[in-house]
Amino acid sequence: MPDLPLEVWEWIADPDRWAGSRGIPSRVLEHLWYSLSSLAAAIAIALPVGLWVGHTGRGGTLAINLANTGRAVPSFGIIVLFAILIGFGFTGTFIALVAFAIPPILTNTYTGVREVNSEVRESAEGMGMRGFQVLWRVEVPYALPLIFAGIRTSAVQVIATATLANLVGIGGLGSYVFGGLARLNFAEMLVGAVLVALLSLAMEGVLALVQRAVVPGGLQEQEAATQPAQQIPSPVA
Repeated sequence: MPDLPLEVWEWIADPDRWAGSRGIPSRVLEHLWYSLSSLAAAIAIALPVGLWVGHTGRGGTLAINLANTGRAVPSFGIIVLFAILIGFGFTGTFIALVAFAIPPILTNTYTGVREVNSEVRESAEGMGMRGFQVLWRVEVPYALPLIFAGIRTSAVQVIATATLANLVGIGGLGSYVFGGLARLNFAEMLVGAVLVALLSLAMEGVLALVQRAVVPGGLQEQEAATQPAQQIPSPVA
């Protein structure tokens, strides 16, 4: 396809690509809305559960197994299933994206809290801290690198998976990918795919900056140790 670069440029340079509900700005905002709303809901659900099971040690095996089960189901299958059960549109896609975003956050939060050194926890209790104080003032700060790693993993996965939302008729950047495929317009497909990749990289960069600002400097070194934890570790007894 020697003419593909020129076709891509002509497609991007068309003024119609930058105006209206089908223009690139509108599609990017749609994609961001689907992704960020789903990620926010997943954090609201997974973070408290992960903190609780990590702090108490109760239900950890069940939570991790549920997370593993959720990851094993194909993303397209879940979106289609919810579209059939709830109807084509935003709601079914939103629920499916939330289901995808929960496992990394839940798993990393649980693991981060459980991996806090027992001597540190006992020292906090020896200083008179109890229950929620130990969790909030000791365990959460130590677990922050892993928690952010889970959020960043979920964010990238959700942005990539939201591309499939076009298949149930709600637009987003997937409209360029699958619309271009239907019309054999490879320039449109390429632009759509590149925009999804750029959006994922931008989100990863923003969350990395937020993590650097929020996580205490002494704990930043733990970030390197967070990567293996993103691979669904075995439950901590």
